[in-house]
Amino acid sequence: MLLAAVCSQAKVIKITINQTIPAFKGQTFGKTGAYELVRGVVSGELDPADRRNAVITDIQLAPRNANGKLTYTTAFSILKPVDSSKASGDLVYDVVNRGNLRFAARMTQFAMAATASDANAVDPGDGSLYRAGYIVLASGWQGDVPLDASGARLGINIPIAKNVDGTPVTGQVVVRFVASEGGQFKFSGGVNTLPLPGPGRTPASLDTSKATLISKTSETQSGVSGVVVTISGPDWAFADCRTAPFPGTPDATRVCLKDGFEPSRLYQLVYTAKDPLVLGVGLAALRDVVSFFRRETKDDKGAANPIAGSVNHVIAYGVSQPGRLMRDFINLGFNEDESGRPVWDGAFLDASAAGGAFNIRFAQPGNIALLYDPIAEGPSWWEDYKDVVRGRSSWGMLHRCRETNTCPLIMETEGGADFFTARGSLGIAGTTGKDDIPLPANVRRYYMASTTHTGGSGNFLVEPPPVPGCVLPVNPLPWVETERALLNAMRDWVRTGALPPPSSYPRVSDGTLVPATAAAMGWPNIPGAPTPDGVMNSTLDYDFGPRFHYNDHSGIIDNVPPPVKQVIPTLAVKVDGDGNEVAGVRSLLLQVPLGTYTGWNPISRGVLKGQECSLQAGTIPFAKTRAERLAKGDPRPSIEERYGNLANYYSLAVQAANKMIANRLLLPEDADRELKILLTDVMKEGAIPLRGNGPALEARAK
Repeated sequence: MLLAAVCSQAKVIKITINQTIPAFKGQTFGKTGAYELVRGVVSGELDPADRRNAVITDIQLAPRNANGKLTYTTAFSILKPVDSSKASGDLVYDVVNRGNLRFAARMTQFAMAATASDANAVDPGDGSLYRAGYIVLASGWQGDVPLDASGARLGINIPIAKNVDGTPVTGQVVVRFVASEGGQFKFSGGVNTLPLPGPGRTPASLDTSKATLISKTSETQSGVSGVVVTISGPDWAFADCRTAPFPGTPDATRVCLKDGFEPSRLYQLVYTAKDPLVLGVGLAALRDVVSFFRRETKDDKGAANPIAGSVNHVIAYGVSQPGRLMRDFINLGFNEDESGRPVWDGAFLDASAAGGAFNIRFAQPGNIALLYDPIAEGPSWWEDYKDVVRGRSSWGMLHRCRETNTCPLIMETEGGADFFTARGSLGIAGTTGKDDIPLPANVRRYYMASTTHTGGSGNFLVEPPPVPGCVLPVNPLPWVETERALLNAMRDWVRTGALPPPSSYPRVSDGTLVPATAAAMGWPNIPGAPTPDGVMNSTLDYDFGPRFHYNDHSGIIDNVPPPVKQVIPTLAVKVDGDGNEVAGVRSLLLQVPLGTYTGWNPISRGVLKGQECSLQAGTIPFAKTRAERLAKGDPRPSIEERYGNLANYYSLAVQAANKMIANRLLLPEDADRELKILLTDVMKEGAIPLRGNGPALEARAK
């Protein structure tokens, strides 16, 4: 008991509730009734001597208060039934994406707005979350997204690392300005000022002679450059030239080029930065905020927990960047709170694929998977696996939580673009590209075949709209409907141990996970269409230096930019004769396709032309008629040849929907909604002839 009391001293110290307002204009949801939104701020402390915090990079360089602790302040929001006794006992922790809410927006069919402050002003969607009595908690965790007084984003204030003598901590960083719509930054010809990413990466000096700025005519995915030009110090400045001529107004947050940046070139800046944020504090704060609202009745000052006694189980949900954060959170052992208890019972990682730069000195947590980004350096696999290719010891993302018996039940979903951009195959086939790494019993994996990152809009369109800067038009294949069904399965798994649907994903052993080439994938010869050759984002083995801890995906990068030691095999999914992927969960639209749906989409122009258009996927429509197909020389059967008439197409879709419902991969209400969209879209485009079946189907659609 004494030990528990000592451990509990470093935790949430104070909660301040700033606002409690009715949600959704007072609308009620069945037996649950009305909801309210509670918003406020949490103040907390971390003990740098606690073993659970020792993994935080630079924790020993963070300033301490009079108690010898590190402090942080983070915003939070809670969406809860007004009558707490009507809550189901299930709390979903929404891991925010760059400060923005995502869970309720996706799980109610995108009806709830993404920001923290406007739940009272928008439609609650189908209301399923609220009829079920869920409580939704969110808080800031991303260190370079500070507290926002407006409440538009959930931010957090964390310490800045300082040397023991109080002087600034410094180090080299690299910033890349990719002049392409598919790259990290966008700009048009002649622009002469670009913002630097920050905070936490402030230049230690504005003297350009102490930094290096280069431009490149081209660059491969493994870092091999075309013509490189070094831009002399007098020709650029840390400055703002938007209103003043070069050299502009000195500004540590911007870079100004005398003759303007050219869209046909890639720019790379290496400079000495100072004052890094202790980013790992955000992960510990997340841990302690969830633990407090889950278990405590009041804070150290006596303020009541507004959901005390209402929480029996916690499911964390994160989509995209938050899903990557959840991988590192579990890997670093943060699912054990400072009293040794589990934080999350379940973890739903949506479109995550790899880790992220969340506990690395001078890192940019918002970066995804471009060259030199430390994204896939840690383990992408759950089970312990010896990475012999990169010479690393056996490790897996569950290694630490197994030692403390705090591992959550896990569901992860990924799509084609997560493989082509974010190196998703590593977690399945390892770094050899030949190892089927087994899934632990507490993990389910669902690969969403032929999809874009986080899934598409679900429209049944033969001719979808273009994607700016990419070769192919939009890929509409959805997966949020499957997520909604899986959330129900996750809730039952956490509550009662009822097993969810079996994992469904490609494997090397069954021949469905292969090298990312047209030949290996079985890509059809479609006239005028791109092929997947050379599109996939390479996985690179970097040498970040001796202070980077690869299995922890943490530490300090000393080599900037890091040398590339070797290219790691990164795989793609086998396709059928239409070019659609054969393994994983196949959405309703993929089972009655109107085109080829790729998990990739090449950049259409610029320095990186032909490489993956970051996290995008595409569509290559089928010909509408046999005559059109023959005229084009397209080997794929036309829509007319496949389906004949709309009644047959609709019947096939109903059969597919019923099978998905039986397999617990689609809810009946979502099947009805998708079938209505099918009829509306297909009849609007006139791609499938009605042939006498029109009146009945039109009436059904209406």
